[in-house]
Amino acid sequence: MQQLDYKSIAGLVDAAQAAGEAVSAVVLRQQAAELSQSEEQVYQEMLARYRVMAGCIGPGCAPDLKSTSGLTGGGAFKVRRAVEAGRSLTGSVLGGALYRALAVSELNAAMGRVVAAPTAGSCGILPAAVLTMQAEKGCTERACVLSLFTASAVGMVIASTATLAGAEGGCQAECGSAAAMAAAALVELAGGSPAQLADAVAIALKNVLGLVCDPVAGLVEIPCIKRNASGVAGAFVAAELALAGMGSAIPADEVIWAMKKVGEGMPAALKETAEGGLAATPTARALHQQVFGHAPAPGGCSACSSCPKP
Repeated sequence: MQQLDYKSIAGLVDAAQAAGEAVSAVVLRQQAAELSQSEEQVYQEMLARYRVMAGCIGPGCAPDLKSTSGLTGGGAFKVRRAVEAGRSLTGSVLGGALYRALAVSELNAAMGRVVAAPTAGSCGILPAAVLTMQAEKGCTERACVLSLFTASAVGMVIASTATLAGAEGGCQAECGSAAAMAAAALVELAGGSPAQLADAVAIALKNVLGLVCDPVAGLVEIPCIKRNASGVAGAFVAAELALAGMGSAIPADEVIWAMKKVGEGMPAALKETAEGGLAATPTARALHQQVFGHAPAPGGCSACSSCPKP
């Protein structure tokens, strides 16, 4: 078996092609060997995580759900109601993915379940993509769980060669990476090739290059929750293009490198400090006052003694 070092997407693709298997099969076998466990043991651990994700949808769609701050909640209920009433512009697949992404991220903000995938701020994107494939496309639970190994491998590559943290790379590193992971899972679930999977990763990530991290009041709610919906939509777009044979002119590993460089070039005000972007608008400052009882300090939420430190 070709050894995986999670240093490149190309390496994942090469290993899968050499084995004549899906990326998930190669990753599962390698992880089992590394952990000195059977493949079934490792699979069962991922299955438990998948069921936690699935368990977020019902409570996340509650009509009276509210975050601890009171700023968000109830959005998933509204979108789900629109989808189930046939009022969705995009149908039950994308519409379903949107409300599932909102459900997971709103439940996270309400201190329900935290599903970091790969971060809490981007927690709804990957679960929504995979759960929607099970609910709307008839994918088996086992296939969905296996696709999480593929997504995890993509996340490990991004983490080892760039960053997953909004404080380092902006929201492109959080929601962007989650969208790339979700796109990879979607391609595998749809029967795409490892090469198409890599194209989807590249397309998803390059479409959000430069996305800033600007949490209003320093809380992972506004605009983060809606970016989860946008992120899963972007994952479906990337997967759709890749599966149709529309490859990425820039290889996935070079896109990840570009994301790292863009993040390094971003000013600190746009990297989770709540000093710039939407967090600096008059309405955002008023919301900060509403939640914490005082205006944000000149240096943003990160400078407030009584505010959460991003």
